[in-house]
Amino acid sequence: MSWNEEEDNGTYQVLVNHEEQYSLWPADREIPAGWHAEGKTGSKADCLAHINEVWTDMRPLSLRKKMEEATEQS
Repeated sequence: MSWNEEEDNGTYQVLVNHEEQYSLWPADREIPAGWHAEGKTGSKADCLAHINEVWTDMRPLSLRKKMEEATEQS
């Protein structure tokens, strides 16, 4: 059984880093350096559903900015 398939009754929170990438993190653990709480807390399923809803562009922020600059220059 994989981590995603296990029964999990823990509470999680959604984290975001400076590149606007999202992560699921146990709510009772210290947030790692470089990440901050996005505001969503709940079950693993609820947090994953939230991430799927809000993280619509998987490209890191720095890549999106470079691509926008290249488009504006052409």
